[in-house]
Amino acid sequence: MGHGPFFVGWENSMAVADSKIRQLLQPIVEALGCELWGIDLQSGAKTKLLRVFIDRDNDLIGIEDCEKVSRQASSILDVEGVINGEYILEVSSPGMDRPLYELGHYEKFVGEDISLRLRFPYEGRRNFKGRLTGVDGDEIILVAADHEFLFPVEGIEKANVVPRF
Repeated sequence: MGHGPFFVGWENSMAVADSKIRQLLQPIVEALGCELWGIDLQSGAKTKLLRVFIDRDNDLIGIEDCEKVSRQASSILDVEGVINGEYILEVSSPGMDRPLYELGHYEKFVGEDISLRLRFPYEGRRNFKGRLTGVDGDEIILVAADHEFLFPVEGIEKANVVPRF
């Protein structure tokens, strides 16, 4: 599939900010013994909300980890000024309904149920829920209601693991 113009205008500036924030935070999070799972920058009416998700292989993320990352992250973000205006910073573990951001995340959760929202409708729908059965190149394979779908990762606006209880 060709690379379409997925980001335009305001969204493009948000994507650039996301990338810059990621570059700044990655070494900080890793120095504190964690993995930067992903970031989510949302713009509200008055303030922006920056959610930073941290993880650690084979170990739980504790409140202390979140506090350390939060202190370091807010210092560097304030110094670098990558977020214009006021913002709220939230640092947490990805949780049971963890968001999936990149190809490697999908690969880790093959066999799990996920829900996703596409950037643009496919067959009149943007929301899909089903079993993630594989990754093929830069596309994920989703089986929903006995249909197999191939979705390019860059065409997915948002995806989360559906927790099993």
